[in-house]
Amino acid sequence: MFSSYAEMKKWLSQLNQRPRLLLHSCCAPCSSHTILFLHRYFDVTVYYSNDNLFPLSEFQKRLEEQKRLIRLLNLDIPVLEDGWNSEDYEQAVLGVEHLGEKSIRCYRCYELRLRKTALKAKESKFDFFTTTLSISPHKNSVWINEIGKELEKETGVSFLYSDFKKEDGFHHSVELSKQYRLYRQNYCGCQYSYAESRQKNGTNEKNENITTESRSE
Repeated sequence: MFSSYAEMKKWLSQLNQRPRLLLHSCCAPCSSHTILFLHRYFDVTVYYSNDNLFPLSEFQKRLEEQKRLIRLLNLDIPVLEDGWNSEDYEQAVLGVEHLGEKSIRCYRCYELRLRKTALKAKESKFDFFTTTLSISPHKNSVWINEIGKELEKETGVSFLYSDFKKEDGFHHSVELSKQYRLYRQNYCGCQYSYAESRQKNGTNEKNENITTESRSE
C-alpha cells in the first residue's frame, strides 16, 4: 500500500477514522514505541507469534513482559497469543540454520511470523497488519516490507509500511525500556543466534545480564 515511511505518515495525517490493525510483536521493548505511535491512529490488537524463540521459558517470559507493558501503559489493547510452535520455525529454516544472523535464515523467520500474522488478520477481519520487528537497527526493514507486500497480495489484508526506527523510534524504545524496566535479552531470539552469541562473546552462564542496549527480535 505504501512505498516509504514518509508516504505512510502523510496518509496517517489524513485519516478520519480508526482502522483495525493487527500488530505482530516480537517483544515488549520493540513494541513500546510502536504501540504508542500506532495507537494514535488505529484500534490496535497485539499478536504474539514467535515460534523462533528459544527456549520455551524465553517465549513465556517475553509474553508476560508484553502483557505487563500494556498494563503499565494503561491502554485498552488486547493481546492475542499464538502458541509456541517451534517445529514451524525449524521447518522454515531447514537447510539454512548454519548461515548466521542477517542471512536468509532471518528472512525465513520474518516470513514465517508475518505470514501467521497476515492469516490471522484475514481470519479476524482486520483492516491492516504490520510488525514491530523493523524498529530494531539489527533487522532488515527492506526484507520486512517486501514480505509484507507479498502477503498483502496473497491475503487481501493491507500491510502497513514498517520502519518504526524512523524519527528516533529505536532510541525512544530504549528510553521506554529503561523507564518501565523491561526485560531485553542479549541474543537475537532463536537457538542458533543464542549459540552464535555465546561463541562470539565468550559468554558463560554467570555473565548473561540483560541491559536496555541488548539485542531483541
